[in-house]
Amino acid sequence: MNTSTRPAAVAGAFYPAEPQALRGLLDRQLSSVAPPSEPRPQPQPHPRPKMLLVPHAGYVYSGEVAAAAFATLPPWREQIERVVLLGPAHRLPVRGIALPTVSAFETPLGRIPLDLDAMALLKDLPQIESADPPHAQEHSLEVQLPFLQRVLGDGFKLLPLLVGGASPAQVAQALERVWGGDETLVLISSDLSHFLSYEQAHARDRVTVERILQFATDLVGEQACGAAPLNGALALAARHGLRPRLLRQRNSGDIPGGEHRRVVGYVSIAFEADPAAPALLEQRSADQRLGPILLSGARHTIAHRLGLPGPPAPDEGAHPALSRPGASFVSLHDAGGQLRGCVGRLQAQRPLIEDVCANAFAAAFCDSRFAPLRAEEWPGLQVEVSLLEPAEPMPVQDEAEALAALRPGIDGLILAWRDRQATFLPQVWAQCPRPAQFLAALKHKAGLPPDFWAADLRLSRYRVRCFNELAYASEDAP
Repeated sequence: MNTSTRPAAVAGAFYPAEPQALRGLLDRQLSSVAPPSEPRPQPQPHPRPKMLLVPHAGYVYSGEVAAAAFATLPPWREQIERVVLLGPAHRLPVRGIALPTVSAFETPLGRIPLDLDAMALLKDLPQIESADPPHAQEHSLEVQLPFLQRVLGDGFKLLPLLVGGASPAQVAQALERVWGGDETLVLISSDLSHFLSYEQAHARDRVTVERILQFATDLVGEQACGAAPLNGALALAARHGLRPRLLRQRNSGDIPGGEHRRVVGYVSIAFEADPAAPALLEQRSADQRLGPILLSGARHTIAHRLGLPGPPAPDEGAHPALSRPGASFVSLHDAGGQLRGCVGRLQAQRPLIEDVCANAFAAAFCDSRFAPLRAEEWPGLQVEVSLLEPAEPMPVQDEAEALAALRPGIDGLILAWRDRQATFLPQVWAQCPRPAQFLAALKHKAGLPPDFWAADLRLSRYRVRCFNELAYASEDAP
């Protein structure tokens, strides 16, 4: 048996090389994103993450974003026996997917044995090659290892897959063979956009993240450097009925002292096992038909008002959901990705297609925060439609209980107090990733101070199904 080990290659550059310093940094970053450890109330537990998307830059830049994903793992530490780690090849070209020939990877925190049995399951696939040189200096896989060692201990084996020119179908085929059950965690390593201005990166990454949450499988390297492994993994995650949960998003310009001229984007997303997977898969199939119709209806309404050519008005018979009562929000963004209007309803009071078209008109021409949309803005306009599920009350006694009950990346929230009401869609978690930050911003929107609480304040939460027209484009996003 081969007993050779791949030594750490980027220790001292991407993360500390000294074990004690490395443990200290990991613990600080993990504790910065972990839920508060108050005796009461405890946060509502999330389902077990089956797959995580994490960035792979130096810890000073992307460590806290990655930590938000790794902090979800400690409750499942005893279950996870194998980590399948996929990342892009940056240093040397890889024709398909490269497996190493060594039997362990090493970091300053110790050796991690490779899962040789799982590796053997893949070696007959034509896209698999056994090659150590592409792995030798590659950072996209290595930077994840100290985090895994810190949260899982030494009870897991590693299956490292370095992806080059493999197609989404080839990645999904290999991943399916080692998908396993509760004992297997899948980890996808990827950053987002590279070397755009802060504003450009924010706009592009917002769209990319929405596409990832919609299980797009045609991402390109300009959107995510790990597009090759990510496309295949997303195809398989959708097939298995996983539910995505946005954990944290930022770019290198967000760190203290970070420069804004050339930044790199980062995101962490958990894809969780869902007990309602069969119904979820059926819903996703229906949404693939419904989303483009709603987006077309919204765009038709705006184009008609501007006197510009646009898509035809949707036929109400094109989908059974169109004529049923529905509640929606329509959000518009300009060519730079900045919000240009957002209007919606919280309750289903009219046919869905009528609601979407009316909200599209109002978002473009009646949102009091913005001037009415002009014809010259039409070419760069981006349209997003969010369908709201029925809201459910949150029976909390105080703010601490409310913060513990909120589900970042999942919950839209309605705040009502006397004659004041405000809501945030779940998409706002990307800008306000902590529950306290999210709730304080919502209070501000309602005209209340950030420390306000009253016994008669009411909170309700809801989920949305979000459709961004770029997610349905037939060509790659810009």
